Amino acid sequence: MKNNQEFIEIYGAREHNLKNISVKIPRNELVVITGLSGSGKSSLAFDTIFAEGQRRYIETFSAYARQFLGGLERPDVDKIEGLSPVIAIEQKTTNKNPRSTVGTITELYDFLRLLFARVSDAYSLSSGKKLVSYTEEQILETIKDNFKGKKVYLLAPVVRSRKGHYHELFIHLSKKGYSQARIDGVLQDIEYDLKLDRYKTHDIEVVIDRWIIGENATELRMQKSLKTASDMGEGLIAIQEMGQDEIHFFSKNLMDDSTGDSMALPEPNTFSFNSPKGSCETCKGLGTVKKVNTDYFVENDKLSINQGALLPLEQLKSNKWILSQIKSILEIFDLGLTTPFKDIPKEALEYIYYGYSSDITKELKHAGISKKIKINFEGLVKTLEEIVEERENYDAVLVERNFTTEETCPTCKGARLRQESLSFKIDGKNIAEVNGLSLLDFKDWLADVKDKFSDKNKIIAHEILKEIETRLQFLLDVGLDYLSLSRSSKTLSGGESQRIRLATQIGSQLVNVLYILDEPSIGLHQRDNERLINSLKHLRDIGNSVLVVEHDKDMILEADHVLDIGPKAGKFGGEILWQGHPKDIKKANTITADYITGKRKIEIPAKRRKGNGKSIVLKGATGNNLKNVTLEIPLGKLVVVSGISGSGKSSLINGTLYPILNRHFYRAIQEPLPYKSIEGIDNIDKIVDVDQSPIGRTPRSNPATYTGMFTDIRNLFAELPESKIRGYKAGRFSFNVKGGRCETCQGGGLKVIEMNFLPDVYVHCETCHGKRFNRETLEVRYKGKSISDVLDMTINEAVEFFQPIPKIFNKVKTLKDVGLGYITIGQQSTTLSGGEAQRVKLATELSKKQTGNTLYILDEPTTGLHFEDVKILMEAIEQLVELGNSFIIIEHNMDVIKLADHIIDVGPEGGKHGGQIIAEGTPEEIIKSKKSLTARFLKKEM
Repeated sequence: MKNNQEFIEIYGAREHNLKNISVKIPRNELVVITGLSGSGKSSLAFDTIFAEGQRRYIETFSAYARQFLGGLERPDVDKIEGLSPVIAIEQKTTNKNPRSTVGTITELYDFLRLLFARVSDAYSLSSGKKLVSYTEEQILETIKDNFKGKKVYLLAPVVRSRKGHYHELFIHLSKKGYSQARIDGVLQDIEYDLKLDRYKTHDIEVVIDRWIIGENATELRMQKSLKTASDMGEGLIAIQEMGQDEIHFFSKNLMDDSTGDSMALPEPNTFSFNSPKGSCETCKGLGTVKKVNTDYFVENDKLSINQGALLPLEQLKSNKWILSQIKSILEIFDLGLTTPFKDIPKEALEYIYYGYSSDITKELKHAGISKKIKINFEGLVKTLEEIVEERENYDAVLVERNFTTEETCPTCKGARLRQESLSFKIDGKNIAEVNGLSLLDFKDWLADVKDKFSDKNKIIAHEILKEIETRLQFLLDVGLDYLSLSRSSKTLSGGESQRIRLATQIGSQLVNVLYILDEPSIGLHQRDNERLINSLKHLRDIGNSVLVVEHDKDMILEADHVLDIGPKAGKFGGEILWQGHPKDIKKANTITADYITGKRKIEIPAKRRKGNGKSIVLKGATGNNLKNVTLEIPLGKLVVVSGISGSGKSSLINGTLYPILNRHFYRAIQEPLPYKSIEGIDNIDKIVDVDQSPIGRTPRSNPATYTGMFTDIRNLFAELPESKIRGYKAGRFSFNVKGGRCETCQGGGLKVIEMNFLPDVYVHCETCHGKRFNRETLEVRYKGKSISDVLDMTINEAVEFFQPIPKIFNKVKTLKDVGLGYITIGQQSTTLSGGEAQRVKLATELSKKQTGNTLYILDEPTTGLHFEDVKILMEAIEQLVELGNSFIIIEHNMDVIKLADHIIDVGPEGGKHGGQIIAEGTPEEIIKSKKSLTARFLKKEM
């Protein structure tokens, strides 16, 4: 160790389950914290070190700023010395905003917009010719030809889509003697006290002169006025005919000589799909529009409209007029609202859906009179579209959710920008096409385009290109070469969004910062792992301390220093078992060390399962980057889908297969990606997707409520003699309804203190001290424990406690079997990690009655799991497969891949170089594949 080595010194950390530990962590090194899941790694890294670093940073603000932030509580630690500013890069999935893309998060798109605004060529929309610039003489000629004998205003654009109140500008103009201006499209007089809305974008054109084209007096001063206007508008002038709204631009800049169409010079926000200047009018820059889909209107066509066959009418109950119009339409065809839906002819449906208007006289045979039917109906589809557009009430949200599908915007074809913006090109590509390239292709394009600029443009582009290239390189270094800048950030996985943030941080080139990362290797193929580790070392080498919470073997061995926390999880953890250099880990006597040295390992099964001989076959999948893939999933086996990050595993399983099955079994709305056909659906009877989304978004949700055992626990308490004497029913023991709960915090146990700029802070309720119930409820005890004590038990304790009650015992036992013995029954869902939430869902499925015919889909279930926990999890999954169920697991973890009965390897690379199935079969067969990258790494394991 170097003599001048500095340390972050932590004394007496007791946050969550940490057992009053003191530890020295070397600075300016790559330090890995490892240990069993739930052993206290995150409590040390995030809840102690990061929380304290953030608190100290906020202490440096003025008292005025702090009053908005509230007091951040100190973490439970005696003292921390040697702390530098802390940046945490967690797995919290990024922005779910549909406007957020990879380009906007990484700010690469901003530079790209700047590049296009400065060095692109414009092409005419109508003729496709390259736009040219004019001299003043040519402009005059054109005006004289086009506006002969007309009265026109000569305008000079001074402000173009910029924010501000422009008070000084108007004073300045009126002093110079200009009396009128066209402000945001309206002619106004310029007053001394004219002020605009400071936060809106404005367009201001000053009226320089009024001309009557062809009149002598005008002819004489035209030249001079034009020069004035052109100087003021920086080469751009505008002509507006009196009484017309339309405005014609003429420009020394860009103009199509054949039509006289001229185009305003581009600004960076011309290319922004979040600014009205650039976004497509139809979809407002989203690239998709909500279309009402008539397929969702009818579920059961044996019913009549009165019985509720037309589902949208159920939501528009209050609208009697629609019903009367539909009734009239049906009357034309001698039908009524009681006719079964399947008997209504196509033509009538056409009228009902898309509208009909006419007056019809109908003979009523039995009565011998005729009746006039007046119909003036826009159609159900139009009505629903209007409701969705206006979005006035909750009904509109429901209509949108149930009857619309997202379709690519017909105007911009998903490019998000207006046609004018797309007519600017560099080397024949517009900004949307460049934005759609994968990052690897984008890099090649930049290299290509460098030499194609003119000398002047080369100088302009040089700086911008330099910025783009350095940032781009960081993204490639963390293994994201398959993403494109236009990829919406809501479709990114946790690992991807975390690595994007990592690349942005590396790009900022800060030094003397402490970075804390939470499992950055999630969702990375072994091959990309090396790149990631190098990125982290680069962060360390420029002078930062890097602290990584990680289970990955390569990462542990490549670190400068390792901390192993344990020995077990939950309250049996929270101690530092061993710390030192990874070379010395062989001497350590810990579970982690045993797995790394090979003392313990996950055994490879002696023989692979044969399955039940049936399979599901998906043909012709072409979504995203899939190249017409045919996928066969053998049933009754443990199937693992592997492949490089971005190769198309998720598009195939989560994007195509799962939505198809989900639609078939549960009538789900989500549209699958395009495919040709699917066979063998009838071989399974239900589908379960166990993903990593949180099981609940509020502190009221917890494992007990999610698995449903809380109902049984409450019934148990309600059956106790004490409850019967007091007349307590099961509801008395619920913290969500009045009666038994503490009313101060309404059964939350916590109070939320809203922070305006930071995440909300939760503090214990002062009345019940976090117990959630009032005193009387807590007096009822079972085996000496009140309902609140039961919620505070760990799963391991509960397994012993509820032994005699099979109904509850089964559920607690499965939670223990998937390796969650350390969490408490009432732990708030908001504090569970992604991996834990996923295992709670899995346990809930395990404890249900088994039909032995279910297909489970798991996406990277080993996230956040230690080697030992992976073993426990796989044992739980093996049980389910033994019962005849089928599993599809998307996974990079070799320990899981080597246990598979059948591997489907997607690749060979990520992005457009992926999307094919390159190998399938048992692990023994996969190893022999030459093309598969997974095979190389699997060989070492076997």
